[in-house]
Amino acid sequence: MKYEKYAQKAVGKLQKNQPKFRKKFDTDNYANWFYNQSSETLRLYSKDKEIYFKYIPVGTFSLKTKSWMWSWANEDSVEPRKFRTLKIKEFGEKKNYENLTNAHFVGDKYTGWELTAIAFDTIGGIGTYRVISEHLEKYFLLTEQITKEEAEKIESELIECSVHGKIRKAFICQHLNTEQKTGFEEAFETYRGMELDEEDDFQAWCSECEKERLKTDGWNDESMEFAKIKLVCERCYFEIKETNK
Repeated sequence: MKYEKYAQKAVGKLQKNQPKFRKKFDTDNYANWFYNQSSETLRLYSKDKEIYFKYIPVGTFSLKTKSWMWSWANEDSVEPRKFRTLKIKEFGEKKNYENLTNAHFVGDKYTGWELTAIAFDTIGGIGTYRVISEHLEKYFLLTEQITKEEAEKIESELIECSVHGKIRKAFICQHLNTEQKTGFEEAFETYRGMELDEEDDFQAWCSECEKERLKTDGWNDESMEFAKIKLVCERCYFEIKETNK
C-alpha cells in the first residue's frame, strides 16, 4: 500500500475514534492544560474540574520552520515512553515510508495530525491531544485516564539526575559505567520506555557481580557488599546498557 493511501486510512480511523473520546472525557470543556515530561502525565483543568491522562509523546511540529520531529529523535525530551514511537519507525522501514523513518522533515499544517493518526493506528491508545506553546505544536497519544493521586504518586517516585533531570529511578552495581564493558546482567529483560509493574525497578549488575551472586546462590550480605548497589536514573541505566552491547 502506498504511503498516501495508508495515511488516509489511519486518519480516517482517528477521525472515527476522536469524537467518541472527546465526548466521553469532555476534553473540549477544559480551559487549561499542563503536561509533565518527567511523569508523562497530561492535566486538563478549569476552575472547578480537572482530569489526568498518561501519554506517549508522538512528536512536535514547529510553526516557525514548518518542520516535524519524531519524539524518538528529540534529545531534549526526558520522556521515557518516547521510545515507544520507534515501533512506528520500524513499521516505516518495513513499508519504505520515509515520513515514518526520517527523524526531522518539512511538513504542513496537516502533518502533525496525520503522523499522530499513524501513531494511534500503530501503537494504540484511547485518544490523542495537541498542545500549542509559542511556535511549537506537541502531539500526544493518550493511553489511559488516571487519578490525581496516581499522577502525584508517579511524580513522587522520580529522582533528580544531575545530567538528565527528573526521571525514573534504576539500580546498578558499583562497577557498571559508560567507560568500559563490564558485562550487563539484568533482573529481567528491559527496553527503553517500557512500563514497569508497581513492585519492579530497573536493576543491573556486572559479570563479576553475577559470579559472586551465583557463588552465594543468590543475593546475600556478602554478594551485596561486593556489588554495592547504587541509584541512577533510567537514562543513565540505558546508556550503560548500550556501552555493554
